[in-house]
Amino acid sequence: MNTTTYLPHFPTTASLPPSALHLIDQISHNFNKIPGSAIILRYIRSSYQDDPIRSLVELFLVIFAIRYLLAPAYSTKKVKNVPLTEEEIDDLVDDWAPESLVEGETEFERLVAERGPVLTGAAGPRVKLAGSGKTVVNLGSYNHYNFADNADLKAKAIQTIRTYGVGPCSPPGFYGTQDVHMKSEADIAAHLGMPACIIYAQSFSTISSMLPAFSKRGDVIVADKACNFPIRKGLQISRSSVRWYEHNDMEDLERVLAKVVKEGQGKPLTRRFIVTEGLFECVGDLVDLPKLVELKMKYKFRIILDETWSYGVLGRTGRGVTEHLNVDPLNVDMIVGGLAGALASGGGFCASSREVVEHQRLSAAAYTYSAALPALLATTASETVALLQENPQHILTLRENIKAMRAQLDPRSEWVRCTSHPDNPVLILVLKDQHIADRNLTLQDQEAILQDCVDEALNNGVLVTRLKSMPAPLGASGKDMQKEWRPRPGLKVCVTTGLSRKEIEGAGRGVRHAVTSVMKGKKWQRVGG
Repeated sequence: MNTTTYLPHFPTTASLPPSALHLIDQISHNFNKIPGSAIILRYIRSSYQDDPIRSLVELFLVIFAIRYLLAPAYSTKKVKNVPLTEEEIDDLVDDWAPESLVEGETEFERLVAERGPVLTGAAGPRVKLAGSGKTVVNLGSYNHYNFADNADLKAKAIQTIRTYGVGPCSPPGFYGTQDVHMKSEADIAAHLGMPACIIYAQSFSTISSMLPAFSKRGDVIVADKACNFPIRKGLQISRSSVRWYEHNDMEDLERVLAKVVKEGQGKPLTRRFIVTEGLFECVGDLVDLPKLVELKMKYKFRIILDETWSYGVLGRTGRGVTEHLNVDPLNVDMIVGGLAGALASGGGFCASSREVVEHQRLSAAAYTYSAALPALLATTASETVALLQENPQHILTLRENIKAMRAQLDPRSEWVRCTSHPDNPVLILVLKDQHIADRNLTLQDQEAILQDCVDEALNNGVLVTRLKSMPAPLGASGKDMQKEWRPRPGLKVCVTTGLSRKEIEGAGRGVRHAVTSVMKGKKWQRVGG
């Protein structure tokens, strides 16, 4: 083919020098030797005639593609590496100190751990101390009904171990679910008056796994400032937007709910929850559930009620806050509770609609990835629930003992007052505001005083414990901790039916005298320190 036949179409070629024309002819001649070159030339010629700018853009893209393919590899991270000698590297390694996973033990915590009593044998109403062999009254256990020493329950637990073994060794979703688990779930659901129930293997992990299963990033949770540590961990894991309201203040709760609703107007709908406790672990008082249900209906929120400390304790048959305050349990969207306290078992539960329960079987981490509750504990839970329903006298006896204990402590002591609800078997005693102000006591001073009260009560033959402060949130600074709600330091006195009324009154006097002895002692006789 004559390559010069294409040149007349380009008017600029006439003004080119002969050497350039010869070079063009040579390039055209060599190009036409390539198979398919004629098709490419026809495309270029028609494209140039119809839209010359398009040809320039295509040429640019071809050149860019060729350059990109032939360019050497390079890193997109502009990092200036500073060369180090071996000696400098060794010095840096020696100076580096890894950050601790937990905060270090304070001097006060170390002393408390060293002075803490060690028990031998079962933790019944009376326990024996290791070393001295002294027997003391145990008011530091949640064994409120003394079910841990019930012979029938022990016999049934032993029989369950012989039938099912010690543990299922598998998550419930594989082969960990056994018929006793299904029976326990049905028994608890029927007891509460809820459609369905799910059992978890750990009480702490129940609500801290259930919350993230329903509330995600972008959802809104309105929570009481006094919520316990497992709830706070669940809120943290959920990564939801958390709004706090003042403890048990329904007016402040309504203000927060109205603000959330107003801020959400015109935006995509999100899930909204109110999270609170029945009996508050850190304060001991009772939630205003009727008002809470009223606000839930008014502002279209869902209620998640943690009854870890109220289930098995409040109500005529131990159904909890709903029975105690005569509230329809179906008005509470999710009821969470623990089986490791008054029911002398282990694990926790969530009772709700069937859809909510079945969702957790696939979405709650503690249920999906943890071994199922041992069969003996599932059986024990069913049996203790049945005992409370069949014999409400257990609950009446406990309340009589609570009244006897409170009579020895709150009205008779000039140093402490009880913040717990009158039917709460865990009495939380805090120093009166007058003494805190007169002696200018800090939180650390109050904790030290109450620890001395614990030690003095043990000398009087009564074992009690102290309300521990919650760990600081991850990454919280000192400024954040000043804003963070913290429970007041207090003593925890746990009442049990395993002691007679006379023994309860004697133990109460021992605790009261211990507090008086510490507060009048020389160590804390200072004002305005």
